[in-house]
Amino acid sequence: MFIAACSTIKYVHEAGAKVILMSSWSSKTYSTDTVSACLSSILKLKVVPMKSFRGYEQLKMESSPTASIFLLENLYIYKEDGVDIFINDAFFQTHKTLASTVGVTSFCNVSIAGFLFEQGLVQLKKAFGTKKSPFIAMVGGGNLVDKAGAVRYLVSVVDGLILVGNMAFQIMQALGLPVPKKLVETGAFKEAVKIIQLAKSRNISILFPKDFWCLNNNHLKEPELVPAHSILEGWSPVALGPNSLDEITAFLSKSKFLQKIVWIGPVKFGSSTHDSNGTSKLAKLVGKLSEGNCDVTVVGNMACEALMGESSSSSSCNIIESASVVWEFLKGRNLPGLMALDRVQFANFSFSCLNGYPYSIDWHAIYDDPRRPLLVDIGSGNGLFLFGMASKRKDMNFLGLEMNGKLVKRCLETVHQSGIKNGYFIETNATSTFHSIVSSYPGKLVLASIQCPNPDFNRSEHRWKMVQRFLIEAIADLLSSNGKVFLQSDIEDVALRMKQQFLKYGNQKFIVDHQHEWLTENPFGVESDWERHVLQRGLPMYRLMLSKLIK
Repeated sequence: MFIAACSTIKYVHEAGAKVILMSSWSSKTYSTDTVSACLSSILKLKVVPMKSFRGYEQLKMESSPTASIFLLENLYIYKEDGVDIFINDAFFQTHKTLASTVGVTSFCNVSIAGFLFEQGLVQLKKAFGTKKSPFIAMVGGGNLVDKAGAVRYLVSVVDGLILVGNMAFQIMQALGLPVPKKLVETGAFKEAVKIIQLAKSRNISILFPKDFWCLNNNHLKEPELVPAHSILEGWSPVALGPNSLDEITAFLSKSKFLQKIVWIGPVKFGSSTHDSNGTSKLAKLVGKLSEGNCDVTVVGNMACEALMGESSSSSSCNIIESASVVWEFLKGRNLPGLMALDRVQFANFSFSCLNGYPYSIDWHAIYDDPRRPLLVDIGSGNGLFLFGMASKRKDMNFLGLEMNGKLVKRCLETVHQSGIKNGYFIETNATSTFHSIVSSYPGKLVLASIQCPNPDFNRSEHRWKMVQRFLIEAIADLLSSNGKVFLQSDIEDVALRMKQQFLKYGNQKFIVDHQHEWLTENPFGVESDWERHVLQRGLPMYRLMLSKLIK
């Protein structure tokens, strides 16, 4: 992992930054001293080992001027500020919630992607973000119950599906074919039926093996060729049969002008290591396809090793060795390591699978007059505040930025049904996309509001959730002179911390716009949903208005 990330490490070091390296290798295998010495040799730079992050503070005082790269053995949570920028270069761990990739972002001002991370995103985009047809997916492995959502997605976009692993037996059973009980996954039948129905609705073929090399658990030491519909109880498939391989070859050959193929998962049945050259034959076939105009992506260690071992054309293929992050992506799940980043933008490249970053918005299609002054409500919730403001102030435009897709969908339905022409909502993480979205607006940003951010996410150990330095800097940059920032919460500590952060990270552009510590009344006369709920219980709201200094 460190070796693959060397280009990022060198780039950041040459930019003059103090670099702190973190990873999750086991110190039982390699000591911090050993790894730091190895890295020093590779980078031709001094890498200083540390036992904890607190050692970094000591090293800053005692180290020589040449010491600027530090290696941590373990990540310890600490309270003091110390890291300005966190760079994640572990894309294929991004489906996991780890201290070294997700937890650390809570204590950094800005978190971005490195070169290796972005390479992973480029590979993912090449595999599933480009539209080419005919497109065939070849899927190995098992555990259909867990991967059903991903397989349904594939069926919804491909022109043909080939199954070369244990998932095939679940489809066979759903089609009424005899399958030994030991090969049937609990709960897989309903999922298999859904997949078959979706394939029929799209008129695409699902190809599954017609014969297998099998072992009799009690008698045979050498595999015997058995038709797929004749596998008896006590027999275990160990490899694809010759008829299956011939049919797959013919299927791919008949797909004239095949433009794209994704092979994900091993050609493997149970725990057997027997192959009968099935994997190598498929690897040669896929490699040959890549020599033409077909885009080939191979996912998973076993499939990638087979391709690189059998085909001289593997260099022209899109090789993704870690299948886990790809499966999670295909299921439509958020990737924690990606979501924790403020922005996926580095070295003149930008991409986001989940937030659509960067944004390109047709403001004239959203508002009848996009030159009007704009109010942006960050974390707009169910839109009660914005709808009230849009009705009250026809001379302004209103934009809600909200991460909850269901709430945004409801708000947009209300916008369309009511015919509102000065209000709109976008599903996004405003921390990472505020500048990209608002910077293209033709008119002036005159007011930004953050109201009642979830207190569960605003304790000191959860500082990254909403009011983050990157967002504050974006607001300070785009807000017009004498523009306003409205902050409120029913938790005094939360409101106070938001105030302190804006004054700290606002580049000295903000001042409090009133004499008393808190505003006693809502200055707009329009309540948010949570504000209304709090006031109905007779509890106080802590409000303040900041003003951007006139240049």
